[in-house]
Amino acid sequence: MASVSAPGQTAPVPAAALQRGIVKMVLSGCAIIVRGQPRGGPPPERQINLSNIRAGATARRAAQGQPDTKDTPDEPWAFQAREFLRKKLIGKEVCFTVEIKTPLGREYGMVYLGKDTSGENIAESLVNEGLATVRREGVRGNNPEQARLCELEDQSKASKKGMWSEGGGTHTIRDLKYTLENPRNFVDSLHQKPINAIIEHVRDGSVVRALLLPDYYLVTVMLSGVKCPTFKREADGTETPEPFAAEAKFFTESRLLQRDVQIILESCHNQIILGTILHPNGNITELLLKEGFARCVDWSMAVYTQGAEKLRAAERSAKERKVRIWKDYVAPTANLDQKDRQFVAKVMQVVNADALVVKLNSGEYKTIHLSSIRPPRNEGEEKNKDKDKRFRPLYDIPYMFEAREFLRKKLIGKKVNVTVDYIRAATGPGEGTPAFPERTCATVTIGGINIAEALVSKGLATVIRYRQDDDQRSSHYDELLAAEARAIKNGKGLHSKKEVPIHRVADISGETQKAKQFLPFLQRAGRSEAVVEYVFSGSRLKLYMPKETCLITFLLAGIECPRSSRNMPGGMQAAEPFSDEAMLLTKELVLQREVEVEVESMDKAGNFIGWLHIEGVNLSVALVENALSKVHFTAERSSYYKALVSAEEACRQRKEKIWANYEEKPVEEVVHVSEEKERVTNYRPVYVTEIADTLHFYAQDVETGAQLESLMETMRAEIAAHPPVEGSYAARRGDYCLAKFADGEWYRARVEKVESPAKVHVFYIDYGNREVVSSTRLAAMPPAFSTRTLPAQATEYTFAFIQVPQDEDARADVVDCVVRDIQNSQCLLNVEYSGATCPHVTIQFGDTKDDVGLGLVKEGLVMVDIRKEKHLQKMVTEYLNSQESAKSARLNIWRYGDFRADDADEFGYSR
Repeated sequence: MASVSAPGQTAPVPAAALQRGIVKMVLSGCAIIVRGQPRGGPPPERQINLSNIRAGATARRAAQGQPDTKDTPDEPWAFQAREFLRKKLIGKEVCFTVEIKTPLGREYGMVYLGKDTSGENIAESLVNEGLATVRREGVRGNNPEQARLCELEDQSKASKKGMWSEGGGTHTIRDLKYTLENPRNFVDSLHQKPINAIIEHVRDGSVVRALLLPDYYLVTVMLSGVKCPTFKREADGTETPEPFAAEAKFFTESRLLQRDVQIILESCHNQIILGTILHPNGNITELLLKEGFARCVDWSMAVYTQGAEKLRAAERSAKERKVRIWKDYVAPTANLDQKDRQFVAKVMQVVNADALVVKLNSGEYKTIHLSSIRPPRNEGEEKNKDKDKRFRPLYDIPYMFEAREFLRKKLIGKKVNVTVDYIRAATGPGEGTPAFPERTCATVTIGGINIAEALVSKGLATVIRYRQDDDQRSSHYDELLAAEARAIKNGKGLHSKKEVPIHRVADISGETQKAKQFLPFLQRAGRSEAVVEYVFSGSRLKLYMPKETCLITFLLAGIECPRSSRNMPGGMQAAEPFSDEAMLLTKELVLQREVEVEVESMDKAGNFIGWLHIEGVNLSVALVENALSKVHFTAERSSYYKALVSAEEACRQRKEKIWANYEEKPVEEVVHVSEEKERVTNYRPVYVTEIADTLHFYAQDVETGAQLESLMETMRAEIAAHPPVEGSYAARRGDYCLAKFADGEWYRARVEKVESPAKVHVFYIDYGNREVVSSTRLAAMPPAFSTRTLPAQATEYTFAFIQVPQDEDARADVVDCVVRDIQNSQCLLNVEYSGATCPHVTIQFGDTKDDVGLGLVKEGLVMVDIRKEKHLQKMVTEYLNSQESAKSARLNIWRYGDFRADDADEFGYSR
């Protein structure tokens, strides 16, 4: 601002009234801008020039587009005068009188700090500090203010203050730098350290011009992570404010303009410097968002160093309160109840690596899409489809299989927390774009881990980019962007420069010739690992065999399952009753889970037939137990026949589901058959090796004991001669191997579960005990010592006619007693009847021939399991009589009387 004095053609303002205002800006050492109080919008403002004094003009940049003009530097002491006023007045209340008003509207007057004229006279302070000169021309003797100023100026000269000091004022002229040759290098050189600055101008709520100290760089800074409404420049040069642009600008101005701040310069994007302004009273970026003056911006949010989640939270608060730019905001999940917005569900299926089928607590199934991510996709997908009709996205799109497997292994069968972010409306088919049904998009977490973020961080999915005003996105969108940036930086998955993994998976479903060639291989393999890819019906599945990398159709052996509806040449064949329920049970138990299969044969269509096991459960038996299948006569030659028949009989008795209309055959026939059958006693010597907490026990046949000893000696001699390389064996569930027991000796074992290389669960097949060992204590089993040479010697049994107490203490007493009596001893064993998992037997002490189970009943340690078979009634009666004796004597579990009478159901007992 050039030196200011009142020109001659002016009219004094009569009886100058005292006015008040707040100092918005200091233009120079003798001019300020004063504003009023805001009322429903930005307040009015006016420029006041100080009367009777003159201060130096601050530097001015040459007009843009006018090459003839040059930059004007500071006059000596001009910047110091401006700074003196800035530090004293900015944001403070002042009172002023307007003495002169020029024809052009310039106002000159006296300014006082405070509410009245008793406050500090600003002009006098400037003159006193030697930062302004007094206009002495035309001094009137009756002007005491001017006389006072002259007196102060003389004192200042005498004291050699400010401009009156020796040596002139060249050292007070700033070396202002209006441009940066390389903004990016400049920003990087500061290493995101806070730098002192003065905000010189506010262009809009989120863009300011700052003077960086102490080197006097004048730079334009855009606030990182946000954008305020702006002033759009029209063709005629006028500016049109967007809604709330003026209010946002005033909000920033009233807090930052000409304030001392610190700025963290965070990035440079297309020559625009992004930064965060730190002020002792708070972070302007967060305040703008909280008050609804700004919205979050994804592209610059990534460089924000003060915590992007704080900005999202501030924006969310403004949206919820519907303030200012959000006054018409409607949340994406506004029409959902709280219970539909957040819930816990069980994952039943993974679809295409970005969607899950979950089961709600109500039993309803729902498809959930992971918010804001896109699964791997094939850019030339349409071309491939034309060339190859058997295009299989799961195996043919790079990284789709890895993404699906990552989700399957982590989630299938687990409970997850679902937070619905938005509902994407259904879209119709367009040119080149398919139709999509309505999608529920949500953030899914398990154990505090965001599944979408984990998928993106491994490079197995990408993040969708949105329009800035599109609010339908993940509630953790910034974390997804950060995870994607990490994956790109580390070259993970889709972002890798390596060759993409190729999955050559042979589909031999329905290929009879291929299936025939493959059948002997699967039959010899015994139990093979598989993953259930699809469930066609209760007993028809599609399996992926990971070792063999092929797909097969698998039919469950031994059962007759209700058929689902299907297309036939004559039209649609209706579904049989309970076919949907059977299919649902199979899906719940095995879909996309790791299972073990035993292939027995194949049908003429090239489908394999056999038994499927999941976590010790035979799926055929499970379907029969749930009254959703009948036993097929082909099961008779199977080792699972007794378990199937037993389960079927129980369902038939209850007349459940498919047995609802079952009519029992005449009793006479049954009686006739059963009368002919007598209890068979064929006690054989066994050696009891292990007793489980459930009172099941394992025993070896004494007859084959010598064979086992011989095999163990030979095996250990071979191991001693050729010791296995420690850690060379990779354990896989279901594999037979050798394991080193605590006694330092090697034994045959089967791998039951692999938690990690340090935690492998093994079952010692010749002794029945289990142990968790490190893989370094395992070795491959040489073929000469496999189960084909000598079958597993430990057979599982449980006591006949006995019901074990549910109470843990009572059960522990029984197990202790049995361990004391028969473990590691030779006994006599007789199979009485079959059970679901193992034979039920009576066992006698080797020396006294006393019945061990009957002894437990006599001591009141167990209850009698009453059997209905006629040929067993003599034994059951003997057991019941012993139970009555124990009950009369109040022994052990009967010490409080017959507790079963009233509490049977509550305690889990059944009579």
